[in-house]
Amino acid sequence: MALKSNDFRSYLDPLVISRIKSLEFKARAIVEGFMVGLHKSPYHGFSVEFSEHRPYMQGDPIKNIDWKVYAKREKFFIKQYEEETNLICNIFLDISKSMDFKYASSVTKLDYAVTLAASFCYLLIKQQDAVGLTIFSDKIHSYLPPKSNRVYLKTLLTSLTKINALGKTATSLCLNDAAEKIKKRGLTIIISDLFDNPGSILSALKQLRYKKNEVIVFQILDPVERNFGFDKDAIFVDLETKEELTTQPYQIRSAYQSSMNEFINKLKNGCLNYGIEFNLIGTNQPFDKALLNYFSKRSKMN
Repeated sequence: MALKSNDFRSYLDPLVISRIKSLEFKARAIVEGFMVGLHKSPYHGFSVEFSEHRPYMQGDPIKNIDWKVYAKREKFFIKQYEEETNLICNIFLDISKSMDFKYASSVTKLDYAVTLAASFCYLLIKQQDAVGLTIFSDKIHSYLPPKSNRVYLKTLLTSLTKINALGKTATSLCLNDAAEKIKKRGLTIIISDLFDNPGSILSALKQLRYKKNEVIVFQILDPVERNFGFDKDAIFVDLETKEELTTQPYQIRSAYQSSMNEFINKLKNGCLNYGIEFNLIGTNQPFDKALLNYFSKRSKMN
């Protein structure tokens, strides 16, 4: 798929992506659209699939000279982008029923999370890195160990296309169980709304860091879950327990927002204390925010 230089932003918009049926095509559109934008930005030096050369200039670090090119052409060239391989990444994806929510957004939290996970799978295998996938809710539903060959991408994407929201949230329990399967340290990406006890979640994340894994957390929320922007009397139904609550939103909005901010800040500050990157992503936000955070984290690892 070829992207025009002026249309890459559209492939990062959840509304546009939601209209594409094929998950592989979604992932490819997002990654290639992001790459187009990244190459036009000042973010040089991140891992990408190809190397771009320019003539050596006085003052350039000698370590950046491509000696293979020199052997062929007897001229010095510098690598501006250099592929970095052999990263091991484990992606943890929450499919609990609380993820199957949307209000005014174009996609549910689960749709957004699945597309984001697919984008990471596509991007990492494109870079020849190894990717594993753990799908969980109140238990681990499937585990695919990390592999780096391109045929494996089909396996990962097929697993993602079969996902339906099910089960209650037990993030901390599942993270602890899945952590036992990680034998080699690498990068761990967690995609979830994190609707669980924050103390338990942080304890599980701490165990992942204790094993010397780099950890990136993406908390996926619908905007209305933060601002409680309901304007009419409503009956609220818990997607996991089916418990109902009838209320006038304006009467509890202030208390709700305060509790939600406290919940988010506890997770954010706890992650900061453990050296874990925490990212709060709204389902209305372009996918490039998450991808850029990945690149930023990856650049710190090398």
